[in-house]
Amino acid sequence: MKNNVRKLTVMAMLAALSVVLVYLIHFPIFPSAPYLEYDPADIPILVGTFAFGPVAGIILTVVACGIQALTVSAASGLYGFIMHVIATGTIVIVAGCIYRAKRTLGGAVVALVAGTVAWCAVMLVANHFVTPAFTGMPTEAVDAMLLPVILPFNLIKAGVNCLVTFLVYKPISRYVIKNEKSK
Repeated sequence: MKNNVRKLTVMAMLAALSVVLVYLIHFPIFPSAPYLEYDPADIPILVGTFAFGPVAGIILTVVACGIQALTVSAASGLYGFIMHVIATGTIVIVAGCIYRAKRTLGGAVVALVAGTVAWCAVMLVANHFVTPAFTGMPTEAVDAMLLPVILPFNLIKAGVNCLVTFLVYKPISRYVIKNEKSK
């Protein structure tokens, strides 16, 4: 019971940190698409995924994205929520499953690289179908942006967030995960 309360508390703090990071840090990467903004919101979600597994990561994703959609990212509405859940959910499932199977430094690298590749691939497909449906942009116009703008944006956003996650996870993991010896 005590471990469940602790885990829930840590997950709530990670979700809150995700929202605060979006509020404090967000900026466009490409002038041609100023609505595509970098933000570090996925870092706490990935930390929670590595600490507690992919199911916890999905829960963190939905909770953090939902709060962001209702507060700091309200302008993007349901469209922003859906796209954020698709992108972050993809990386959480892929990286979380790989890291769960191989909890080593090498496993973390493989997990984060595979998660980034999966994120980028899935977002190409999601943008082709979801963006025209929500924005009214013609599919041809969205498709014309896939390789020169959307793919690089997703590579940068996922890549930076994965790199930071890789750098911070081990140093902070002892505070996130309760040491097994102290049970």
